[in-house]
Amino acid sequence: MAASDVAVGIIFLAQTVFGALGNSSLLLNYLVLYFTGCRVRHTDWILQHLIVANLLTLLCKGVPQTVAAFSLGFSLGDFGCKLLFYLHRVGRGVSIVTMCLLSVSWAITISSWDSRLAGLKVKAPRYIGFSMFLSCILYMLINVIILMYTNGNKRNKTIINLKDYGYCSGVSHNITTDSLYAALVTLPDALCVGLMLWASSSMVLILHRHKQRMQHIHKTSSPRSFPESRDTQTILLLVTTFVFFYTLSCIFQTCLTVIYNPNWFLVNTAAILTGCFPAVSPFLLMSQGYSAFRFSLAWFLNKKIPVTLTNN
Repeated sequence: MAASDVAVGIIFLAQTVFGALGNSSLLLNYLVLYFTGCRVRHTDWILQHLIVANLLTLLCKGVPQTVAAFSLGFSLGDFGCKLLFYLHRVGRGVSIVTMCLLSVSWAITISSWDSRLAGLKVKAPRYIGFSMFLSCILYMLINVIILMYTNGNKRNKTIINLKDYGYCSGVSHNITTDSLYAALVTLPDALCVGLMLWASSSMVLILHRHKQRMQHIHKTSSPRSFPESRDTQTILLLVTTFVFFYTLSCIFQTCLTVIYNPNWFLVNTAAILTGCFPAVSPFLLMSQGYSAFRFSLAWFLNKKIPVTLTNN
């Protein structure tokens, strides 16, 4: 086994283990809040879906990539490869939609009552559940096509344009078909990223206006004057991190699609970038002291928990 394969295997293993532990701890945190009768906000409910999508993405990609990197000789077969690729793509799509809903809903939440978004303040939380359900169905239907592009790693010589991904293989049909499939998959993702950027810009503008208003009134900004500011900064950090890794991942995924026979470095780098945000995001939330995590910690320390999760 080459030293480069060992290094890549260690990266995949660390990314999968630490990411799974981080997301599982946050999921356990929300379960504690649920069983203790605490009502969480709609943004916390969205984060629960993000955590599940992160776990699905990490386990369906990180585990087989780790096995392939260490050359353990485990074969998934056609059905296993198709299933893992399908679940990974669905989890990745749900993660994108979840981040979009999180940023848009929070931008609506912190907007002033005299803004254009004021009319959505009451209506938006009602449609979050339906939007999540619709997005899941949409990505489940779109990614059915990936079953045609995935095969077991059998090195079948009768199949042309076979791309080796380590534990499975991808099949390229023709330029027209591949381009249509790429456009079909990319279009909803690009729409979600665009909405994320718009919502993030709105949040930055709201924070800036509030800071100017407080400086005008009190000369100095008070941390308690705008209770949502800390959660807003956390969501902005999440969105920025997501867009950064998503952009890099898209560049490498595009290269994998275009290049006939991608090399070892390109395949593994694309896989590592795909798992970066799911592995990092739970630690970003915990490091920023997100409200749900702080309230759960307070419950463990004091054995008391409030009826509702209030803002910071």
